[in-house]
Amino acid sequence: MTTIEAPDVAVIGGGPAGLIAAETLSAAGLSVAVFERMPTLGRKFLMAGRGGLNLTHSEDFERFVARYGEAAPILRPMLEAFTPAALVAWAEGLGQATFVGTSGRVFPKALKASPLLRAWIARLEGQGVGLNLRTTWTGWNAAGDLTFETLDGPRVVRPRAVILALGGASWAKLGSDGAWAPLLAARGAPVTPFRPANVGFTVAWTDLFKERFAGSPLKNVALSFEGRTSRGDALAAGYGLEGGAIYALSAALRDAIAVRGSATLEIDLRPDVPRAQLTARLSKPRGGQSLSSWLRKAAHLSPVEIALLREAHGVALPVAPDALAAAIKAAPIILTGTQGLDRAISSAGGLSFDALDGLALKAAPGVFVAGEMLDWEAPTGGFLLQACFATGVAAARSVIGRLKAA
Repeated sequence: MTTIEAPDVAVIGGGPAGLIAAETLSAAGLSVAVFERMPTLGRKFLMAGRGGLNLTHSEDFERFVARYGEAAPILRPMLEAFTPAALVAWAEGLGQATFVGTSGRVFPKALKASPLLRAWIARLEGQGVGLNLRTTWTGWNAAGDLTFETLDGPRVVRPRAVILALGGASWAKLGSDGAWAPLLAARGAPVTPFRPANVGFTVAWTDLFKERFAGSPLKNVALSFEGRTSRGDALAAGYGLEGGAIYALSAALRDAIAVRGSATLEIDLRPDVPRAQLTARLSKPRGGQSLSSWLRKAAHLSPVEIALLREAHGVALPVAPDALAAAIKAAPIILTGTQGLDRAISSAGGLSFDALDGLALKAAPGVFVAGEMLDWEAPTGGFLLQACFATGVAAARSVIGRLKAA
């Protein structure tokens, strides 16, 4: 006879959204079991920590919310209920002091995810949360119970409520592969096809550029596309361009390439220097210096930036100071393709909000959803983690309200 386990709530997915949901539920006195198919919890969270673990962002809240684009009106009440300040307070409550970087991003002072994750897991265990690893959710049986495959065979769980926090479809090796989509689609829940987000783009660099400058950083540049501008750093990769500055424009660029086959990105290599001032610098006598040497001295361009200018405007750059300044302030780079999900930091697409009543799944009573598996996207900079935490808290609070009313 099959043993049926019966916690108050089953949380499926051991990333930030699932773990914060489990913490919120158990703190309210509910029995909670987390089910994660990977051998350890928070694998993508730990990967984010390799870059210092950018938890959230300190910018003005209205601007912060706008980062979520079309999903902003839906996510706003959740972000208001669990704000960036609340996330900072939560991290510091786990003994992880934070600081605000020069870009406004918020990091733990340890600049690592592992100390925070260890403290978090200890708190969950102290609150009695059951942590089940190497446990793969396979759907529902005929009786409506949750079914799982484990190393020891099948498991059946009959909770009072369920939170799905199964992640998106990037970083498949860390557990986010979108394998859950057919299970929900089979129950009539609409799932938008996954697309890469926060991803690099293909550029037809010359062989010389690729050989000499692949892997070279572009520091403090301004990237513009169709009226949108992003400041920050980028990287000249062998295949094209990647990095935070371009990720902020990746949704618009990706969609434009899908429709038109290409997109022209303009790069201002000296965004802090007005064109008139740059023209004045370039108007001084050059003497016998080569153009490359002159650009390094007068415009303070690095070798990769000079090479990029030639990629954008042709080897024969303008000679007139004003025209050369204009070329530096707006170097057009044609993007011909988008890198795939296997190279993306995050994914767009996923479970449509049309499938939900709040965060409750219409097709499956008692099932709530949180995190990146929902159809929203945001740039890097703390916005991804913030929304995962906020939707996890919101889903947990919805479950608490439902069970109390039952």
